[in-house]
Amino acid sequence: MKLLKYTLDFFSSYGLACVLILFLLLLTFLGTLEQMNYGIYEVQQRYFESMVVTFPLFDTIPVPLPGGYLVLSLLFVSVLCGGIVRARKGWKKTGVLVGHFGILVLLLGGFVEHRMSSSGHLTLFEGEASNVFESYFEWEIAVSEEREGGETTTYLIPGEKFTGLNTEDHRPFDKEEWPFELVLSGYRANADLLSVGGNPPPDARVVDGEFLRSRPREQAMEANIAGAYITVHEDGVDERREGILWGVPEYPAFTFETADGAEWAIELRKKQFELPFTVRLDEFTRELHPRTQMAAGFSSDITKIQDGMEQEIHIAMNEPLRHEGYTLYQASWGPSDAGPNDPLFSTFAVMRNPADQIPLYASIIITVGLVIHFTISLVNYLRAQSKRAARS
Repeated sequence: MKLLKYTLDFFSSYGLACVLILFLLLLTFLGTLEQMNYGIYEVQQRYFESMVVTFPLFDTIPVPLPGGYLVLSLLFVSVLCGGIVRARKGWKKTGVLVGHFGILVLLLGGFVEHRMSSSGHLTLFEGEASNVFESYFEWEIAVSEEREGGETTTYLIPGEKFTGLNTEDHRPFDKEEWPFELVLSGYRANADLLSVGGNPPPDARVVDGEFLRSRPREQAMEANIAGAYITVHEDGVDERREGILWGVPEYPAFTFETADGAEWAIELRKKQFELPFTVRLDEFTRELHPRTQMAAGFSSDITKIQDGMEQEIHIAMNEPLRHEGYTLYQASWGPSDAGPNDPLFSTFAVMRNPADQIPLYASIIITVGLVIHFTISLVNYLRAQSKRAARS
């Protein structure tokens, strides 16, 4: 019982809450500084979606710090213990309790967004339709089997299983359904694909006259193009097949045929997600500033197709489509150098966030708590003043 009491006292203390808030301020400051060297996405991953982060003090001394994920988790426990469990109860403390409950809802919403949200983009030319959008940053490897009759089965290797590899690392992948083992090696987070051209670098690994060359990572993570080498070891076959995976959509997948006659294709691509409905771009409209190619405004007329039903919708800046937990924003268009008669594409930013309304609800709860608290305080103050006036 003493251990439980000490633990509750520790997590409900004002000192712990103040220390955690100071750590949040420090992480925000350091993360802002790090954006000079890294992009926003990488800084967010390192500082705010991690348990522990190492900051290079003076670029030489590694200083370990609690990451945002750990700090916010401890803050949730601190508010729960100190602001709800150990807080004084009574009608006079109603506003304080409601306010702390709103903070818990806000922190819980951040957790739900971190664990369950997905985002990406969907790009369509006029007349095209799709229900698949892809991530800006995350990668995956798709291994597809096509048999007679056109039936295709796709197996996915998520990016967290290979994006942390170095160029010297080798990682095997195998599934019961595969008649082979796949070995990934030479992974590069950002790479060029070059032809041999007569004098390749001495350390280059050349496959079919091509090789990968590492490039420095771009600050904008979406601009990086991943690449890797693969080796296929088919069961019962001595010959090994080698290929190159490169994350450019136009680059062909690595294909081969196994001894049982099945056709296989392996490609490195941005992580894909499926919408519960299909989007067809009917018309894209842009307005240019006079005598320039700068867009003054742009919008898209689409048709949402679901369960055989069609609905025409207009999407513009600050006028997104919201449906079944998904939000489609008008993000960009292209090509930027398109002529008057060239076809244009429209890009929609797609967000799925089950907690997108939780910050609003939490803000309302906190506001109600503050109003209750200050109203009670005002009433008590006026009563006290009235009593003093009556005595005098």
